[in-house]
Amino acid sequence: MKPVTAAKKLGVLLSATPAEFQAGVISRDELNELQSKPPAWLADLRRNGPHTKQVIAAKLKVSIAGLARGGITGPLTTDEIDALKAENPEWLKHERSIQVKVREEALRLKQR
Repeated sequence: MKPVTAAKKLGVLLSATPAEFQAGVISRDELNELQSKPPAWLADLRRNGPHTKQVIAAKLKVSIAGLARGGITGPLTTDEIDALKAENPEWLKHERSIQVKVREEALRLKQR
């Protein structure tokens, strides 16, 4: 598979991966190996970032659209995400409350 596809499956930014990962083709077996026994560079990327929008949204407990409404358009590191959590700006509080309502509604519909 293409490196961009493998990076998505691994949950990391392609631009943050090593050059040899970006230049090569990754087989299904290689991807499985990376997932089961991540090398140091992959473990570091997952721990410290920069993170994808999906990971940022999950860590902040908001939607990807909520990130955009809050002005977050690019990747963030774990330290930047932690700083946002500590600061807890109004937009983040608002987006979290929206996300709670969405989850409650989804649960209500599922229980029907």
